[in-house]
Amino acid sequence: MGKQELRLDELWRKGYRILQDPDAFCFGVDAVLLADFAAAGKTERVLDLGTGNGILPLLLDARDKGGEITGLELQEEAAGLAAENFALNGTQERLKVCHGDLKNAAAFFGRASFDVVVTNPPYHELGRGMVNPENAKSLARHEISCTLEDVLQTAAAVLKLHGRFYMVHRPKRLTEILAGMERVGIAPRTLRFVHSHAGDQASLLLVSGMRGGGKELRVAPPLILYGEDGKYTPEVYEIYYGKNET
Repeated sequence: MGKQELRLDELWRKGYRILQDPDAFCFGVDAVLLADFAAAGKTERVLDLGTGNGILPLLLDARDKGGEITGLELQEEAAGLAAENFALNGTQERLKVCHGDLKNAAAFFGRASFDVVVTNPPYHELGRGMVNPENAKSLARHEISCTLEDVLQTAAAVLKLHGRFYMVHRPKRLTEILAGMERVGIAPRTLRFVHSHAGDQASLLLVSGMRGGGKELRVAPPLILYGEDGKYTPEVYEIYYGKNET
């Protein structure tokens, strides 16, 4: 992956920018919404499972969320790009990247070692159409290298007691997500459905949980991406750009 193949994009917060490989996987609205949805204090340790080019750590840091944020990434080239992006924005003292398999995270980092886990995992199960297992986009979109169960088990293993979990996924897998979280000991706490337009079926799901938490589940108001004029709704505009940014 040569530098001439990379694209430099704005993140619209604090002047942060990100180098992306269009032939791999570029970030979308799901990462932006997850960074807004997640909560992390300035002294808390955060782990991003499947960080890709480092988009979630950068978006969290740009929102002053988290203290030390570590991105774990299986693909070596993507992990290298994440490190480059952290350096590009002068965040390499706070943001770290680790090249490795998330299924080994507990052995590498230690059990109960993080306050917060965030993840934008592959949405699609295998067996749904033709998939190239060597393709970077396939690895990001399909459960080739890890399953939903792997992600949940890893999150439960590395979270401290009462540590928090935040994930973006597809609504069609909600039953599996909630059952899986309960099975590994992460109590679902908040659900929020994301709709492209008012009246549309939900296209994304934001879910939070707590390791060893209680049984109360809150369903937040729906998040609508676009108004009748085809532009972002005021809430989504603020999520992207902040109150004082244009």
